[in-house]
Amino acid sequence: MAEPTVEVVLPCLDEAAALPAVIDAIHAIDGMRALVVDNGSTDGSPEVAAAHGARVVHEPRRGYGAAAHTGLVSATAEIVCVMDADGSIDAAQLPELIEPVDSRRATLVTGRRVVTDLGGFPWHARAGNALIAWMVRRRGVDVHDLAPVRVARRADLVELDIRDRAFGYPLELLLRAGEAGWTLVEKPVRYLPRTAGTKSKVAGSVKGTARAVRDMAQVLR
Repeated sequence: MAEPTVEVVLPCLDEAAALPAVIDAIHAIDGMRALVVDNGSTDGSPEVAAAHGARVVHEPRRGYGAAAHTGLVSATAEIVCVMDADGSIDAAQLPELIEPVDSRRATLVTGRRVVTDLGGFPWHARAGNALIAWMVRRRGVDVHDLAPVRVARRADLVELDIRDRAFGYPLELLLRAGEAGWTLVEKPVRYLPRTAGTKSKVAGSVKGTARAVRDMAQVLR
């Protein structure tokens, strides 16, 4: 595959059921390549990803932030998009999110979920997301969602020097971007039910949501 202009980083932990459709949709868009960061899957996710043409790297340290960071430093494209690998985001929407960064009208573009099925975004996850987003707005960063998809230039993200390696990673990114004076654009994205056979590490249980909120609260201190 030719050198991409955009790499879509997919932090991955047991997403084999979702990866074929997600990767194929990314590769259907000119100039995009999927970069799967396997975070210790036991369901064959790395092999599935490679079979569908994705570049695969491994991050043995468990944690969303660890996987996202490894994807960032492993990427070679000028623009990087970090997206959930569970099939909840239709990759066909990515060009709309990438354009403001590509044209330099925005430093960071984030997706704001438009939920198509409340079962895919249960009450405890919605409540936790809304609470943290409200706290972020109080810090002067005008977002309404912690975002299942984020787009920026790779060099800018590296310069932010995000330190969190757990669920607080997206929150720290937003806070540091606000402190750095970045131009942030939040765009709506259709949020679909995740692919059958995969399980959310955050929204899938009250315990998972509580753990994510705990990690984020530590970042807000």
